[in-house]
Amino acid sequence: MAHQDTNLLKPVLRIDFPEKARLGRGKIQLLEHIRETGSISAAGRAMDMSYRRAWQLVDALNSMFSEPSVTSQRGGKQGGGAVLTPFGEELIHRFRQMEATLTDALHDDLAWLDSNRAKQD
Repeated sequence: MAHQDTNLLKPVLRIDFPEKARLGRGKIQLLEHIRETGSISAAGRAMDMSYRRAWQLVDALNSMFSEPSVTSQRGGKQGGGAVLTPFGEELIHRFRQMEATLTDALHDDLAWLDSNRAKQD
């Protein structure tokens, strides 16, 4: 169970792959926005990034694993769009679970760091 105390320091999870690919909260947030909006463009706008950058991140995600995280449709009656694959949904779930595990595992150490840091005026 994740600790939600906003006064504590927060660890940030990033997985570095041997091939220099990285998986972190930015890509996961992009997937979550794609799930919510059904659009790579809208997901990018929600994160203040260009469509090109959002598309590059989706392409990187789809290249990192044996299965794609996002599939897209061009044109058509609905004007195209993007959807998460079952793998993309599982990737979000597992990443968020890893974040919670990390936060829980480091809770006492983070509290100690927080109690010993210089106080800001």
